[in-house]
Amino acid sequence: MTARSAVKVAGAPISWGVCEVPGWGHQLAPGRVLDELAALGLDAVERGPDGFLPDDPDERDALLKQHGLRLVGAFVPVVLHDPDDDPLGEIATALDALPAETVLVLAAATGLTGYDTRPALGPDEWRTLLANLDAATRHAEARGRTITLHPHVGTVVERKDEVARVLDGCAVPLCLDTGHLLVGGTDPVALTREAAARIGHVHLKDVDVTLARQVQAGERPYAEAVASGLYRPLGQGGVNVEAIVRALTDAGYDGWYVLEQDAVLTEEPPTGRGPVEEVAASLAYLTGIAP
Repeated sequence: MTARSAVKVAGAPISWGVCEVPGWGHQLAPGRVLDELAALGLDAVERGPDGFLPDDPDERDALLKQHGLRLVGAFVPVVLHDPDDDPLGEIATALDALPAETVLVLAAATGLTGYDTRPALGPDEWRTLLANLDAATRHAEARGRTITLHPHVGTVVERKDEVARVLDGCAVPLCLDTGHLLVGGTDPVALTREAAARIGHVHLKDVDVTLARQVQAGERPYAEAVASGLYRPLGQGGVNVEAIVRALTDAGYDGWYVLEQDAVLTEEPPTGRGPVEEVAASLAYLTGIAP
């Protein structure tokens, strides 16, 4: 929790352009990202992609401690729909490597590189996906841990009907990503009000609606839209962030709000410029609307 906000606010390396997708853009060094994140007054962070933080848990925790940060979320794309594969070992290993309070944020990966193409699942694949999500949820709950599923553009759970199918077909909590939901065709305000009890983690984004519609229509690749400014600082796009925060507060949500405006960088920004300015704007907005 920051000194400025009554809600628990964290940052994410993707807001600084650090992403797991090959060729995504210029990647900032961990030291700069963590320095800037802490300088904003944040005391919590998500893990970022493999290799951003040390693999060794003790080294990772020591690095975060140097910056006054704790780890509250870890985004892990996993193929969950393949009937010939068992992803539960991979999920259990990922969970065991995280601190007890860290939420494991699963994405239903396609098995392809990037987020610009995705397959449509058949009935057997959907049954496998839902069964794996239930098994992962039981595994986590038995250990007092939290797993969530992150509906995400370019995964097999992206669109409104797919999100509804997950909510109806299994018990996994959701990571409410306000931007990815909107780009995928789900109204994040309506989902928050209808399924607040299923929300275990939150990624807050605002969205350029024109670019979102171009992605929905297949007129612009997702990564290109992100590079063009698809995600905006909170309060500067088409997502009613205030309504979402109020609905979650009314429902008793006490988890983290992760400021996450995915970015693509072409070069190293000057000191004090670049992504840190947009994250600061989002933090100021959230502080202003938080109950």
